[in-house]
Amino acid sequence: MIQRSITPKRRLIAHCFGLALAGAPGLFPALAAPEQFLPPAAPWHGASERLAVSATDPWATPSEKTGLIDSPNYDDTVAYLKRLVAASPLLALEEFGRSAQGRPLYVVIATQDAAHTPEALRASQRPTLLAQAGIHAGEIDGKDAGLMLLRDIAVRGRAGLLDRANFLFVPIFNVDGHERSSESNRPNQRGPVHQGWRTTAQNLNLNRDYLKADAPETQGMLALIHRWSPSLYLDLHVTDGLDYQYDITFGYNGDAESPAWSPRISSWLNAVYRPAAEAALKTAGHIPGPLVSERNEHDLSKGLVAGPMAARFSHGYGDLRHLPSVLVENHSLKTYRQRVLGTYVLLEASLDSLGAHAAELRSAIEADESARPASLPMNWTRGGGGSTNWDFLGVAFETYTSPASGRTEIRWLGTPKLYPRLPVTFGRAGIQLARPKAYWVPATKPEVISRLRAHGIRFESLPAARTARLEMYRLVDPQPQKAEGGTHPYEGRHTLQTKVKSESRTETFPAGSVRVPTDQPLGDLAMVLLEPESQDSFFAWGFFLETLQRTEYIEGYVIAPMAERQLAEEPALKAAFDKRLADDPKFAADPAARLRWFYERSKFYDDRYLLYPVGIERGGSE
Repeated sequence: MIQRSITPKRRLIAHCFGLALAGAPGLFPALAAPEQFLPPAAPWHGASERLAVSATDPWATPSEKTGLIDSPNYDDTVAYLKRLVAASPLLALEEFGRSAQGRPLYVVIATQDAAHTPEALRASQRPTLLAQAGIHAGEIDGKDAGLMLLRDIAVRGRAGLLDRANFLFVPIFNVDGHERSSESNRPNQRGPVHQGWRTTAQNLNLNRDYLKADAPETQGMLALIHRWSPSLYLDLHVTDGLDYQYDITFGYNGDAESPAWSPRISSWLNAVYRPAAEAALKTAGHIPGPLVSERNEHDLSKGLVAGPMAARFSHGYGDLRHLPSVLVENHSLKTYRQRVLGTYVLLEASLDSLGAHAAELRSAIEADESARPASLPMNWTRGGGGSTNWDFLGVAFETYTSPASGRTEIRWLGTPKLYPRLPVTFGRAGIQLARPKAYWVPATKPEVISRLRAHGIRFESLPAARTARLEMYRLVDPQPQKAEGGTHPYEGRHTLQTKVKSESRTETFPAGSVRVPTDQPLGDLAMVLLEPESQDSFFAWGFFLETLQRTEYIEGYVIAPMAERQLAEEPALKAAFDKRLADDPKFAADPAARLRWFYERSKFYDDRYLLYPVGIERGGSE
């Protein structure tokens, strides 16, 4: 028997048709083609297919040369972009950062009048669309769609798309993860053949990093947003989870009936953007849908859950900083070709809608930037808020008992099924916190100050030490924060949650400290970052771990006789101690806790233990 070699062409064919490859490496050869285990793919044809050129076209993108079933590597992607830029004065390519492994992060600037600087874009008076692909590098549809659209703008007569709007395009955000490419990275996704990795070379998920900004890639993106001031921000993904008929879903905070930090912007997205984008997609043969997740992955009848999302995520961050932001999730079980073409249509429709309705959107942005709500919602919950019912274009399924898992599993059947009036629950704010006049961050926290600067938050640096009467927080029962399945370290940090107790103090802040006013467009962002009860605050992300450490103690042979004298000479203290003994048997049986009770009430106790070192200036402080 002659064993045939596994050529690249055979791999492409096998991937498309779900065939196992003889001779493929791996412990279990039957698992060599994961696609054979995916639910059936519904046949699809749409008007958007005319957007793809033939593989022999001189301007065919690297993906089009494979028939839109594979995606190029980083070097080939950049080489194609440089070729486009050299062919058209409408395009420029700029490096906006470096990855952890040192790869350049590129943004393409597409604009009329060679307006390829932030100053020129602002002077053009045209709004700017910023779209990024590959924040999760295995979800790379947006890159190949963007290359096709840029090609058509540059050399195929679609330059008119730039008449009323500018276009910034980041083809690959997570470039290191993109180069950790494999045919086996995302077995629950139908193509492309080669897929990148979800996280960066530092194993950080960039779509959890927008507030803490630990990754150099995130820092580059924050600088890009601050420098270029886009009017609309699209983050292009591919989703996992349940099967349904929609091939492209998208959403944002404030979508439908969900709450948002930027209510005027979300009203514009609901009234203008979504209807226009959905109409364009339907005309092109696609099925757009809402951004939702299932409440119970084994029982769709339990309903769906929708926004809002926390500011650690791209579109939550955009909502908080009053930048209209849309999360796009293509459906992983549709073919790569269908997903790429749908993304092209959405990008094109976004440019059209942005240009046609720039004035209304600018008014909405300015209204949200100038709002100064007395309190700010934080810590969005998953569900628990308002609810509604939607007709959901799903897919039929059956359940069975798996001998592998020992539980009931779902088998999607590929047959379209309407789920009428499926219950949908939105999230709500876990807490509301009052807006202070300003925060005071001590010079001893340079990493916090540098992150504030990276976000573009305005602050006053103190040239000399300054003493002020301020509110301060005492942390109450700080605990590890539960994040995605446990209290283990998360995204490279030990995350925390806490309650606080306010106290008034006279505090001296050394030179180099900063005062951060909340009366600024990014004042809401400053609040979420600097209020320790916020689940995405610097405290929650572990920037203040030193506050949990006690460094001075008192020995029992000192505190015990001291406490005995206090009990004899201070009736009020004795009454409080006796009550604690009666009310708390566990405390009464713990000698160390009893002595610590006295120590905490003595002048020898460290009064900075569990003191959050950021001052809070209310009206009338200082």
